[in-house]
Amino acid sequence: MQGSARHIAVFGAGYIGLVTAACFASLGHHVTVRDIQPERIRLLQAGDVPIYEPGLGELLADNKELLTYTLDAGEAVRDAQIAYICVDTPPTASGDADLSRVWSVIESLRQAPHLAAVVVKSTVPVGTGARIRTALDQAGLHHVGYASNPEFTAEGRAVTDFFHPDRIVIGTDEAATARLLTALHTGIDGPVQAMDVASAEMVKLASNALLATKITFINEIATVCEATGADVTRVADAVGLDHRLGRHFLNAGLGYGGSCFPKDSRALRAMASNSGYSFQLLNAVIEVNDLQPRRAVQRLKTELGTLRDKRIALLGMTFKAGTDDMREAPSTVLASRLLAEGAALTCWDPMARPADTQPWNQAERRSTVTAALTDADAAIVVTEWPQLQDTDWAEARPLMRTPVLFDGRNLLDPEAMADAGYTLLSVGRATARPPR
Repeated sequence: MQGSARHIAVFGAGYIGLVTAACFASLGHHVTVRDIQPERIRLLQAGDVPIYEPGLGELLADNKELLTYTLDAGEAVRDAQIAYICVDTPPTASGDADLSRVWSVIESLRQAPHLAAVVVKSTVPVGTGARIRTALDQAGLHHVGYASNPEFTAEGRAVTDFFHPDRIVIGTDEAATARLLTALHTGIDGPVQAMDVASAEMVKLASNALLATKITFINEIATVCEATGADVTRVADAVGLDHRLGRHFLNAGLGYGGSCFPKDSRALRAMASNSGYSFQLLNAVIEVNDLQPRRAVQRLKTELGTLRDKRIALLGMTFKAGTDDMREAPSTVLASRLLAEGAALTCWDPMARPADTQPWNQAERRSTVTAALTDADAAIVVTEWPQLQDTDWAEARPLMRTPVLFDGRNLLDPEAMADAGYTLLSVGRATARPPR
């Protein structure tokens, strides 16, 4: 490590907190992770990882001497110089971010005057930092620096993104805090962008909203392609060659999901509405995304005539491949709608860990792709798991009662699937049917 080792407290042992802790430890820093879930801390203390993220388990194991886990906030900050807040900020009924967990951490820091800085990595509305600064001052912690250091890691590649970020955003009004956090990131391959707190908070919301807009735009183009006979994949490939636009996030499908895009888009819309502004573009993005999985069900219904008493296989459950995260996954909407139509469900996913609640307590989980397809009247490719590309679809064809497949990720080759005997519906591409 090139800089001086620091003692860091990380509040929150979720996808962001654990990656942050593991990566800082690998840079030589001493990190104490605090969470309020006893089972999560028990697993970490036993050397287990409560979530799946490629490379995370190895990183935690390799740096276990520098990592401590606790349920006690006082223990977490006892030796800490910097406190990182990485807790959830879920949406409320109004769409605003629920900051109760953030404020709970801030309250616990009142007895930690030895801290050099408090840093929020959680996604929060613009203006939150100013309120936290006031709260710290009122607690007599004028000397403790404050910064916003939003994360831009994608699930499934979070460790890589941490070490090789497009940018490291540090939002603070204090030069000493900016220098401290810049030094803390020594060894990370990415440019530091220093700015004021409010701008740093907005960068995170704006980035996620723009990426969500890009996904939604190509899904709208896909709908027009279906009506006109164009192929959205070829359109996206050609559009993506424009250096001003790029191909990334131009994949038509079932819409975005996960812990960030849906929540942050709604939070930004709510923040704008609270300021008296109707964010019409973001309203449309959210509306289109909500409709995408429902359109898939409707197209399947049109193909089969009715879904009542039909068995539908969902191939993939997580919101994307490479993670076990099911938050805001399109599969949940699909499962709920299919059950409402009277269908029976089988499902397959190599990583998903759904709660034993609606709709998943009414779906039959099967261990392989072919098992999920057995006796199915139709199947939907929900998640772009590589196992689906490796499946011998010709061999699987006789297992299905009706070889109808909706490719919700445009993962499969239409001509090859038609030759294998399938009717392949997809997003923004012509329906492929078996040769007569």
